[in-house]
Amino acid sequence: ITQLLDQGASVQAQDGKGRTPLLLVVDRNYVESANLLIEAGADVNTQDHQLDSPLLLAGARGYLEILTLILEANPDFTIYNRYGGTALIPACERGHVETVRKLLQTDVDINHVNRLGWTALLEAIILSDGGPRHQEIVQLLIKAGVDINLRDAEGVRPPQHARTKGFTRIVTMLESAGAR
Repeated sequence: ITQLLDQGASVQAQDGKGRTPLLLVVDRNYVESANLLIEAGADVNTQDHQLDSPLLLAGARGYLEILTLILEANPDFTIYNRYGGTALIPACERGHVETVRKLLQTDVDINHVNRLGWTALLEAIILSDGGPRHQEIVQLLIKAGVDINLRDAEGVRPPQHARTKGFTRIVTMLESAGAR
């Protein structure tokens, strides 16, 4: 990468799918390569044809080291993935606790609603197994001030979803925080 950059290669070049070199190295979790490209001025906000960006992909995959580098480059938190979601939403759904913790220290909208009508909290419940990682994520979201009563597109609140799935620990956490 250093040699190619020294020879004048563009850090913003895109392949036929719209992927930049930075997005490709994020996809493979190549931390050192990502650092080199970011230091060379790679745009952390460029999206490919699938609407992935380095920030969105690092969040969804739980690549904490690369995410940290991207956050230092001041990413745009209003760029959304193909589902209309933020990096936080799939991180919550997939149980990436440390990634969620890191994203909650940023300007990401913790109550953003994607095209499915779901928030990070709703995905941490609806699309999870309700186990320890997702319980911790729900607790982190509550502590960060998430709207625990924000309904999904069908009008169902987070505690109702948790009850339906039998996630008693999550129901207790939400109710203790004042959920209706």
